Amino acid sequence: MAHLADIEISRNAKLKNIKEVASKNGIPDDNLELYGNYKAKISFDYVSRMIQNPKGKLVLVSAITPTPAGEGKTTTSIGLHDGLRKLGHNSFLALREPSLGPVFGVKGGATGGGYSQVVPMEDINLHFTGDISAIEKAHNLIAAAVDNEINKGSIKLDLRAIRWRRSMDMNDRSLRSIIIGLGGAVNGYPRETGFDITASSEIMAILCLAENYKELKEMIGNILIGFTIDGQPVYCRDLQVHGAAAALLKDAIKPNLVQTLEGNPVFIHGGPFANIAQGANSIIATKLAMSLGDYAITEAGFAFELGAEKFFDLVCRKAGFEVSTVVLVATARALKFHGGKKLKQINENDPDAVERGFPNLEKHIENIRYYGVPAVVAINHFDSDHPEELERLFKLLEQKNMPYALCKGWAQGSDGMLDLAKLVVKLSEQKVSSRGPLYNLDMPVEDKIYKIASTMYGAQAIDFTPNAKKDLEMIKKFGFDKLPVCIAKTQKSLSDNPELLGRPKDFLVTVRQIEVASGAGFIVPITGEIMRMPGLPQDAAYKKIDIDENGNIYGLF
Repeated sequence: MAHLADIEISRNAKLKNIKEVASKNGIPDDNLELYGNYKAKISFDYVSRMIQNPKGKLVLVSAITPTPAGEGKTTTSIGLHDGLRKLGHNSFLALREPSLGPVFGVKGGATGGGYSQVVPMEDINLHFTGDISAIEKAHNLIAAAVDNEINKGSIKLDLRAIRWRRSMDMNDRSLRSIIIGLGGAVNGYPRETGFDITASSEIMAILCLAENYKELKEMIGNILIGFTIDGQPVYCRDLQVHGAAAALLKDAIKPNLVQTLEGNPVFIHGGPFANIAQGANSIIATKLAMSLGDYAITEAGFAFELGAEKFFDLVCRKAGFEVSTVVLVATARALKFHGGKKLKQINENDPDAVERGFPNLEKHIENIRYYGVPAVVAINHFDSDHPEELERLFKLLEQKNMPYALCKGWAQGSDGMLDLAKLVVKLSEQKVSSRGPLYNLDMPVEDKIYKIASTMYGAQAIDFTPNAKKDLEMIKKFGFDKLPVCIAKTQKSLSDNPELLGRPKDFLVTVRQIEVASGAGFIVPITGEIMRMPGLPQDAAYKKIDIDENGNIYGLF
């Protein structure tokens, strides 16, 4: 059966003026900063007042380990929001902003799909309101200040110990490692550095964790830039650039208001990746959703062991959130892939492959139950799903006493999400007996890392490389060891090896270095071969994107 492409569905939709969306949901017109007719920022004065009393129930959407076969976490989040609204509940949705790297790379856009989308789809997936550009500029201002200090300042920075790199919102593997300062003394001192994708910037992490301008500036000031030649730490505030960097983010800190295809309000704000940062939209946007709605829906990036663990252990710890319900997204297709089915064979009827891949879903269910929060599995339906596969999946979930709902939001919008919405309402009424964070901040860093890796990933042990051990010594010496940890790990596996699908057993996690994100307030153990500047694939998404003579964009998905 042929379907319209996501961008065609989006283009055919009759959008409401954003003023109408705001006024119908209690946001006065004079608190909007308009970006055309269909998107706006919320004034910070209004946000600051409203987020003081976040009473709504918080629903966290997560997923199984992602595969090329597709899961549809954002589509499910949007559909759930529309479904709750259809049932008469006052819900709000808070999502991350898309990065241009994935848009032009492998993943494509991040605005949902089918009839569960946020719009205007083209604007959101491309430049939107300029937040990510502002983050990139603030990051690179600090990089320029570092080199200016080397050339003209009094702080004797050790060129070999500068930790602050440059940032760009695009996948470009050729910029991972570069030499700057060539061409003589007038161009500075030659040194090795590189670029990270903007979604992995500490500035991005800070923007999504800070709750006001004062905190934003202080957190930027706390960024560890590097060390002096005598081994003393140098912070961003020492360069006197933190105020200017914060000034570049004056508008970026304000949440953005858009709408679903059904005209329901959505806040989209911030976009850190979950494999290399905390993987959640801004605390400000989530608190605003909780303040305005009876239900606030947000999502954690990638699978539960990555994004959701960081949401519970980093974001909730910082913001004081208590999650009322977890929605875990899975598809029969993805489970078949975890069960050894090749992508080209993924549409074949194979209930046994679903069962072979089920241990991946089972592990994520176990992880949710560790936190003690009620949960439901959202089975995102594809047209290629076979009834026998779904029946097998239903049976397996029933054996685990796990509530589930078949979700058809992609094809039917809110009408296909009512079962999930009803379950979320029911589960959210249960008393939460959350066990709180996974680890205590007073634990040694090595123990924090092992706790996450053994409990969430199923790792047998941790291997620290010599470089990582040196980093541990520095972290303890300067008192960073009391910070929480934000593990950078591949999203393609529960392990740090992207080739290990399903539920790997008896594996080691290798920590090859540990970065300090003292501004954001956490440390980043980097595992396996994870990189903070992705590359483009051979069949990159940009090859399908085009614009016609009338300015219509095609190929976004």
